[in-house]
Amino acid sequence: MLSYQHIYHAGNLADVHKHSLLAWMLGYLTRKDKPLSYLETHAGRALYDLSDTPALKTGEAAQGIGRARGWFGNSHPYAQVLDQITREQGADAYPGSPLLAAKLLRDSDSIHLAELHPGEHAALDLAMSPYDAKCHYRDGFDMAFALTPPTPRRGLMLIDPSFEIKTDYVDIPRHIGKLARAWNVGIIALWYPILTSKAHQPMLSALMGAHPEALRHEVSFAPARPGHGMVGSGMFVLNPPYGLKEEAARLTAKFKTLPR
Repeated sequence: MLSYQHIYHAGNLADVHKHSLLAWMLGYLTRKDKPLSYLETHAGRALYDLSDTPALKTGEAAQGIGRARGWFGNSHPYAQVLDQITREQGADAYPGSPLLAAKLLRDSDSIHLAELHPGEHAALDLAMSPYDAKCHYRDGFDMAFALTPPTPRRGLMLIDPSFEIKTDYVDIPRHIGKLARAWNVGIIALWYPILTSKAHQPMLSALMGAHPEALRHEVSFAPARPGHGMVGSGMFVLNPPYGLKEEAARLTAKFKTLPR
């Protein structure tokens, strides 16, 4: 995991899927005046320059947000943050999930972010310095277990591993079960890749067996390049907010317009 840097994949179609649903959920939660907690276990650097050589090398952003930006109307929270970041940082800037959260949440809300890669954590600390967010230099699940249930108890946790550690597929159902027992009112959202190897399927079977009431949403797309093993993106959401199922269905329709 310490070798993973998301800049190679920032703004790809999986990010569009994950970030648009995350932004919608945070927008929904902030309609009420009650404060909330946002926790993220694998934060990354929060702000990405899509003109950087690593981002240009894979071309994933061009295939992702480069094609999908027009999918979201001006009132969508994802589009609002994208426009704000463009105004503040330039056309090649892309917000990761910590920055999306910081832009959508309020002073009364709390933000806890974990990142274990030293370089990514330093970049995260810098990007989040204008905001009231706690950036933890530690394992994300250790942070999550230590803070759940958080204060305020109302809120959302994003679990977004790189899955470079293959035991994640075995450990994550157990981790989510423990977190759900400790924080039964929290929205717990897991992102996962759809792989040609099918490595994700046993994990999903375990999650669905333990949490049949959760929302599972998947989109498919062509591989980013020949031989690339990711052909889709999934979100598994415990305690999904009202309306998320319909928002996910609208997103499915957009992904179906992509060339295969």
